[in-house]
Amino acid sequence: MDRGTVGSAHMGRLLVEVRKTGASAVVTPAGELDHHTADVLREPLESCLDEGVTKLVVDCSRLEFCDSTGLNVLLGARLKAEAAGGGIHLAGMLPVVARVFEITGAEAVFTVHETLAAALAE
Repeated sequence: MDRGTVGSAHMGRLLVEVRKTGASAVVTPAGELDHHTADVLREPLESCLDEGVTKLVVDCSRLEFCDSTGLNVLLGARLKAEAAGGGIHLAGMLPVVARVFEITGAEAVFTVHETLAAALAE
């Protein structure tokens, strides 16, 4: 059951929305994820994990840019989620963002889905 948006954060070039869907949380970053905006994503991811949500779905369909700092935020959250028995699923990556994951090899450590619906169905 979708409870709607339960939180959001915004700083300049990045807006992050969080909504709970059943036992999962969908985290949607929109804009540019880099050194200056990384905490805007880190805080809601950690908050969800602290609340006991172990399946996090990051809807990347509105993420226009991701640098190594942003990638490290996602990798750190992945480690915490896996330690709690869960994981992070990435969905709907735009080609420019997917390329960062391909170049670094990070795509191999995440569960990546073409669509948000596919990520939620797993």
